[in-house]
Amino acid sequence: MFLSAFYFPGEDAEFDFRLSLKTTYDQSVYPYGVLPKIGLNEMFFRPITILYGGNGSGKSTVLNVIAEKLRLLRTSAYNRSRFFESFVDQCKASLDEAVPMNSRILTSDDVFDMMLDIRAVNGGIDRKREELVDDYYALKREKFQVKSLDDFEHLHRVNQARSKTQSRFVESESGQSLRERSNGESALMYFQGKIEMDTLCLLDEPENSLSPENQLILADFLSESVRYCGNQLVISTHSPFLLALPGAKIIDLDNHSRVAERWTDLKNPRVYYDFFKKHADEFEN
Repeated sequence: MFLSAFYFPGEDAEFDFRLSLKTTYDQSVYPYGVLPKIGLNEMFFRPITILYGGNGSGKSTVLNVIAEKLRLLRTSAYNRSRFFESFVDQCKASLDEAVPMNSRILTSDDVFDMMLDIRAVNGGIDRKREELVDDYYALKREKFQVKSLDDFEHLHRVNQARSKTQSRFVESESGQSLRERSNGESALMYFQGKIEMDTLCLLDEPENSLSPENQLILADFLSESVRYCGNQLVISTHSPFLLALPGAKIIDLDNHSRVAERWTDLKNPRVYYDFFKKHADEFEN
């Protein structure tokens, strides 16, 4: 445990802030106005703490505020306003231990940006392969003689083209494409590579892009990273596979930020359960 508690400004402080602005209280003063609506004034943490709630419930806002207050590493930009720093300044964090330097916040935007980078690399490889096909046939037809030591590299390419098939020549000179893994597999490897031992990690809906099978693999990885690697996790999620993490404390933002007694009582898992129960005969037959 690194982070034991976090305190937000609260309704009174937010009211004083509105008075100081002498303006109407609307979305333009984000993140003010978000958390009082869901009754979230303070959070107390366990090794795994989960924020559950529907779209727009404030899960990402909470994680971004905590990440900024603790100055965690982050990759992608996030939604903020000119009032964000003022809000963060009024927050307080209680620590059991100093937050390690490699602690970070990981979001679905980080994963999507990584996938776009892979797509760009693959696009460059494809263009290079098209050029190499033309090179292959030109080299095979070329009548080339060595005139100096500088010519030996080109002679090697000529010999490679003459001794190999087109596909082998192109593959040997183009580099390996990154598209061998699916988006879900790449996303899973991203989380496994970014979460280091003995760190505090905030994860914003990490199930995005993951199949149910990979969500289960991620859930096992996260559970083991806490149990064996000394990590503390704060996760926002809709995924029943992550909500079922053993020993997790679940804060239900849809229910005035009350702590959920059982993950099976939450709306999302109940939707899945009711759906499969309705179609039970189809599975059994």
